[in-house]
Amino acid sequence: MSSYRSPILDYFPIRAGGDVAPVAGGPPPPTGVSLFARYALAGAVCCSVTHGGLTPVDVVKTRIQLEPEVYNKGMVTAFRQVVKAEGAGALLTGFGPTVIGYALQGAFKFGGYEFWKKTAIEYFGVEKASQNRELIYLGASGIAEFFADVALCPLEATRIRLVSQPTFATGLASGFGKIAKHEGLAGFYSGFGPILFKQVPYTMAKFGVYEVAFEKIVAASGKPKSELSPGVISTMNLGAGLIAGFAAAIISQPADTLLSKINKTSAKPGETVSSRLIKMAGELGPRGLFTGLGARLVMVGTLTAGQFAIYGDIKRALNATGGYEIAKVKVA
Repeated sequence: MSSYRSPILDYFPIRAGGDVAPVAGGPPPPTGVSLFARYALAGAVCCSVTHGGLTPVDVVKTRIQLEPEVYNKGMVTAFRQVVKAEGAGALLTGFGPTVIGYALQGAFKFGGYEFWKKTAIEYFGVEKASQNRELIYLGASGIAEFFADVALCPLEATRIRLVSQPTFATGLASGFGKIAKHEGLAGFYSGFGPILFKQVPYTMAKFGVYEVAFEKIVAASGKPKSELSPGVISTMNLGAGLIAGFAAAIISQPADTLLSKINKTSAKPGETVSSRLIKMAGELGPRGLFTGLGARLVMVGTLTAGQFAIYGDIKRALNATGGYEIAKVKVA
């Protein structure tokens, strides 16, 4: 494959590969709806695979949050307690809604992030956007996450109900139908406020920290991204994703605990979401709000690193390389 060096690389050397000339006679790189559909597909796959694979960790983390008086001896012991009491199959409780819910969320999150980032860059101009790139990252990811949560919330409510009440239903279809029948739309979105409170800061930290960390890692390599091999880039994605995952987990932990609590039971007559959240936060206190942080650091750090590595690899496989990059790294 022949390649040429775009003049823009002297100022913005990190980019998604759009400056590599296509193979002669090959299909042109996708643009417009086709490009963002590929971003969405890559996001759906990376989120569903990572969240689905970590379902056992999420089950244990949720149990620690909901029943700290029972599961209070660490994550490893909690795993053993769940298996002893309910069998190994209990560790896959909620697998269905996890995979489907996070596939939807991942499509909106990653595809939306790329779209809103591109929109902001085009609105402000490349130079101004680069000077304020951290704000671009935060704003684009926050907007994308809002729409992603609209899609995720019903399935997340079903997942938490299945995990917290093992006898509630036999699986995704029956659990989803039961909530729809007895509680209606309110049952699915009773946790929408908490999930926004959790996911929007989480995603803003996730993308913001990832972008900055990746930029620093590339700068430390002494080479522009265009000269790095795919294997090296994947390793960098893993490292930057791990750093971003730890930061995002800590920032969103209190809201994650409240989300688990509020979805465990139905609201009493006259109770609002706000009043329930305030009451729960007061009962838990600062220490209680960070219950299960150790398990969540393992889970979120691992899945975030995996997501960015998988996302980057799938984008390359789909030739989805026409995105905008605004990181500033001096060319060695």
